[in-house]
Amino acid sequence: MTAFARTQFLRTRLTRMLITVIAVVIVTFVLTQVAFTNPAQNLAPPNASGETIDSIARAYGIDRPWYEQLFGYFVKGPDIQGTPTGFLNWPPSLGYSYQQQRPVTELLLEKIPATLSLAAGALMLWVIFSVLLGVLAARRQGGWFDKVTSGFSYTFLSLPTFVTGMLLIYFLFYQLSLAGFRFFPSSGYVPITESPGEWARHLILPWLTLALAEIAIFQRVIRSSVLEVVNQDYIRTAKAKGLSDRRIYFGHALSGALNPVLTLGGIELAAIIGGAVITEQVFGIDGIGRLAVTSASSGDAPVVIGITLFSAVVFVITTFVVDLITYARSARQ
Repeated sequence: MTAFARTQFLRTRLTRMLITVIAVVIVTFVLTQVAFTNPAQNLAPPNASGETIDSIARAYGIDRPWYEQLFGYFVKGPDIQGTPTGFLNWPPSLGYSYQQQRPVTELLLEKIPATLSLAAGALMLWVIFSVLLGVLAARRQGGWFDKVTSGFSYTFLSLPTFVTGMLLIYFLFYQLSLAGFRFFPSSGYVPITESPGEWARHLILPWLTLALAEIAIFQRVIRSSVLEVVNQDYIRTAKAKGLSDRRIYFGHALSGALNPVLTLGGIELAAIIGGAVITEQVFGIDGIGRLAVTSASSGDAPVVIGITLFSAVVFVITTFVVDLITYARSARQ
């Protein structure tokens, strides 16, 4: 692969990333303008006069035309309650929360650790068990293990996330607590900096809730991908050399089957990080998803736009990394 081709690949992907993020911000901004028609009215006390409402609108910069607000969001708008707006500041500003009276960037930085902790643990469980179950099912195609894992997949793919969470709370928290075994908390979050043990203990059930549906998908994807490559020449050569089944399936076959798994996995990981709303609500985790729900219900447009932007950036970066890995693997083959 030539240097020009690599440069062209990077330029194309980076341009797509930038266009995607800009488009997401514009669409979200327009939708919040339609959905939250009069934020100043909602912020004003009951029976407030028109002058009071107008002064609130001026204080938050929402008295200006929408296109001026959008330009200020992208470039550099007026300070709101002492907080700068616009990406040309350093660090770039995501605006000011109407309801919480705090900079949006500050709110996001406060909530991100909980959401990333949730996503990272779920990812670890998802990858380990998807690979293990998928490869073993491929090795035993049509056997009892393959049938059991198929049943597992159909079961957890048919269950909504909140139902899985509630079932885990019922069996692993409520029933075990009645039996005198109180290990799994039903809700809450403890930062890892306070206690790594409590951090993991409070996140076990949320991790399982997110991971089970992903394992159900990806162990079948890995199984199918491995079965597609096991009859190729390099696998037959490995068998002829007398390599063990474990090395053939977990080494050669799995390596050759990774490209579709990486592509789909990158999209799913980005979706988990950007939108673990339901799981955070079920388990009372104060993360990005829960903040999105409360902000949308209260009409806090700057926070909604900021969270959407964060999710879009996570998505494009994750897919970009997956594209790079896939491109590098293809270039070596």
